[in-house]
Amino acid sequence: MAYPINPDRNLPWNGLPDLPIDKELYQDLDIYEQLGNAKAALARLHGRSIVIPNQGLLINSISLQEAKASSAIENIFTTDNELYKAFSEQNISQANGPAKEVLYYREALWDGFQYLGENQRVDVNYFIKIYRIVSQFSDGIRTPIAQTVIKEGGTGPNAGKTFYTPPRGKGVLEFKMGNLVDFLNDDTKYPIDPLLKMAIGHYQFEAIHPFRDGNGRTGRIFNINYLTQKGLLDYPILFLSKFIIDHKDDYYSGLVGITQRGSWKTWLMYMLKAVEVTSNITYDKINDIISAKDAILSAVEADTDIQRPDQLVEAIFTQPFTKVRHLVESRTYAENTARRYLELLTGMGILEKREVGKGFYYLNLELYRILSA
Repeated sequence: MAYPINPDRNLPWNGLPDLPIDKELYQDLDIYEQLGNAKAALARLHGRSIVIPNQGLLINSISLQEAKASSAIENIFTTDNELYKAFSEQNISQANGPAKEVLYYREALWDGFQYLGENQRVDVNYFIKIYRIVSQFSDGIRTPIAQTVIKEGGTGPNAGKTFYTPPRGKGVLEFKMGNLVDFLNDDTKYPIDPLLKMAIGHYQFEAIHPFRDGNGRTGRIFNINYLTQKGLLDYPILFLSKFIIDHKDDYYSGLVGITQRGSWKTWLMYMLKAVEVTSNITYDKINDIISAKDAILSAVEADTDIQRPDQLVEAIFTQPFTKVRHLVESRTYAENTARRYLELLTGMGILEKREVGKGFYYLNLELYRILSA
């Protein structure tokens, strides 16, 4: 057997094989064909994103959608309205409930991107950093005292039953995480395509399950951060969790399929398809955002006397909800001018004014539509 399977799901799988996996598990014609499709789609997205002058537009909007979708996989749900309102306050502490969880995810996504950019390698401290942000715990690798098991969810006949018990024991997790980061970083010793490494590394991380909470979110953030660290994306903008939440059962069955049956091909095909599909989705969203932005700028220039219209349009496309103070704090306009201009765009049907508590937000209708699709 090319890949040993877990003999007893009720006992810690300390026999989880070290990386790399056997070549015959990924050197497959179907896998390589899907790898080519995924790389082509990702390269097209990369080429499109680098020509956008305001990268904040992508980081703030698309990365928030990624955070929202990934959190939903963990049954953390929030509405777009709640999320964007919370983000527009620019202070996570002022957010509540699920919106706060999603904003922590986005913070971890961005902090992980910066960490790998500075250190140029994945290490255990990277994973701990991401875990601490998404979980808001201050510990690190779980100790042998933590009797962690993974149980079936839902309401089916197996709900509540253990289907996997991750490794446990003194030094066991530390050794396995060391093997994982060595595999991810050493491209001379392990000359495997980075997309395959990402997929293999994601499974291995989830199988090690090194933390007491937040492993799923941490692993999905790793996926995107790793692609940027390898130069396949300039910014963490891939909407990868969109595919996972649309095919959630396949995601979990793919992970379990390796553990219980050694089915690496199914998992690798799934992850490569996820990269292809979501690269195309993100590419289309970028094009839609740019087209909407250009159309609105043309209308503002033709039909108004707004000063520095390009800066105003950039501001309303940085995030769906804009407040007067955003324009004031960025020193784009004085307060009265900012309010007058936002009211003018509201009258043109570009923005919609909404009252929330004691304040007002201005919603960019086109950007909101594109991101919500």
